[in-house]
Amino acid sequence: MKSKKWAITVGVLGMVLTGSAGVYAGTQLETIKAYLNHGLAIEVNGQKFTPTGEQGKKLAPITYQGSTYLPVRSIAEALNTEVKYDSQNNKVSIGSTSSSGAPATGNSGTTAPSTGANTQAQGVKSKYLPADFPLPKDAKTISLVENVMDGKKKVSLTYSTKETLTVLGASYRDYYQNQNLTQNVQDLGADDFSIVGRADGKFAVSISGSSSNINEGYNEVTVVWGEE
Repeated sequence: MKSKKWAITVGVLGMVLTGSAGVYAGTQLETIKAYLNHGLAIEVNGQKFTPTGEQGKKLAPITYQGSTYLPVRSIAEALNTEVKYDSQNNKVSIGSTSSSGAPATGNSGTTAPSTGANTQAQGVKSKYLPADFPLPKDAKTISLVENVMDGKKKVSLTYSTKETLTVLGASYRDYYQNQNLTQNVQDLGADDFSIVGRADGKFAVSISGSSSNINEGYNEVTVVWGEE
């Protein structure tokens, strides 16, 4: 069961995030000589803070030509500030963004239609998640990446909430129960949960939740969803 779950998860993540690597092939990148600054201590709101990346790997600040650069996503999460990466325009946005920004476009250059913002949680402004997708009312975006590839909407969302993981896991299980998923793997528990599913020709989704390592009393949920 575990191996099957992770095999499908990898497939879903690959489907949703395909094309991200192309960003690094652009002509705007420049090779530099910089230093990982392992000796720099960081405090956030008076508390010692260690930036971490995927799977809790420690991230060191980078020092370059007298300036020190911190990992933006990790710092933003510590400050509970929204971070968005627009892969189409190769742009990072920090904090709340105006709704008057440029619409997302697909590879064809045409404007991508919106499914309508989810109205259950004012702290999550996803354009492409289904309008009835379950979100707790106190959900607040940690990171959100949305784009359109070959006319298909893709979403990668991480949000924080005080709702229990038991309730969250059950709500997503019930939501997908009647959607005729051809692949559906669930691992629900009080300390974490994982739901991975696929509806042939429609969408694939991976949802996981666990307690926050940064904000005590909060849980974090990551949703990777994409049309097929």
